[in-house]
Amino acid sequence: MISVGIIGASGYTGAELLRLCHAHPDLEVVLATGDSQAGIAVAELYPSLAGAYGDRMFEAYAPERLDGIDLVFLGLPHGASQDLMGEIRSRVRWVVDLAADFRLADPALYPQWYGEAHTAPELLDQFVYGLPELFRAQILGATAVAAPGCYPTAAALAVAPLLRDGLAETRGIVIDAISGVSGAGRPPKPNTTFCTVDEDVTAYGLLDHRHTPEIEQSVARLAGVGASEVSVLFTPHLAPMNRGMLVTCYLRPTGAVTTAALLDRYRDLYADEPFVVVTDGSPSTKACLGSNTAHVTVRADARTGTIVALAAIDNLTKGASGQAVQCANILAGLPEATGLSSIGVYP
Repeated sequence: MISVGIIGASGYTGAELLRLCHAHPDLEVVLATGDSQAGIAVAELYPSLAGAYGDRMFEAYAPERLDGIDLVFLGLPHGASQDLMGEIRSRVRWVVDLAADFRLADPALYPQWYGEAHTAPELLDQFVYGLPELFRAQILGATAVAAPGCYPTAAALAVAPLLRDGLAETRGIVIDAISGVSGAGRPPKPNTTFCTVDEDVTAYGLLDHRHTPEIEQSVARLAGVGASEVSVLFTPHLAPMNRGMLVTCYLRPTGAVTTAALLDRYRDLYADEPFVVVTDGSPSTKACLGSNTAHVTVRADARTGTIVALAAIDNLTKGASGQAVQCANILAGLPEATGLSSIGVYP
């Protein structure tokens, strides 16, 4: 068995990691920290996990508790991983960070988009970007993975076949996205209370959402161009649902394209990917609920000269914890789909 520590296990991504690790035949959770919930039973905060974790308590983080652990997941708020990563890397074999702390290769982007300088820029090049379907080669043989955000995951999977084949321009990409409220995290906030969110859809992060540079970084890597050749206008929306994410991407074609030809290209690229479904219909968030699967499709609109690419995921699974487990499987040399479902929960 591979021993696992989850730092920040009391948040939503941590709870999802606890759920997935319990069902995993090769992962054993031996440490679950949650400083704000230290001494509280896992089952008290998350009754859904009672059958799996019994009387286990959340612990306060202490670096010495990492000794002897093989794999650590971090489900902390942005900024927290940077301060801990040096001591974590020296104590464990594999690390998968679910925050944005090590996703951006250029440290200069952190002050611009996250409002503060990176505190451990010397560690950035130790991390690979953990989107297996698109960057698997970099994950193989790595020891530290920065798991992508939910919006960048869905967006990259939606547009990757277009960019890899040079079928769409890399400038002027427009992405509209809708997320469930769990994407905002477990701690209560005025804009995520039931009365605020129920029967309402709101755009937020207008023009400056912090996932924008991560999406642009993926676009540049997929297209094989420099950062200066990419521009993305990204607008997220909050919808009154617990989990789920739908992204709609608008791109300009570089030449003549048809919907049938584009769908064929998508099926070719994702033919061997167990966690990507290319659908003729419109992707549905509920179809992905609780699964590690992305549903994608594409359309070519000759009337407006636009390509429309869509993807749906569960923001807590393929958009966070499921993808982290998928990356951990690769790090540990296990079959990539071990412990993960490609089937959503319905209705």
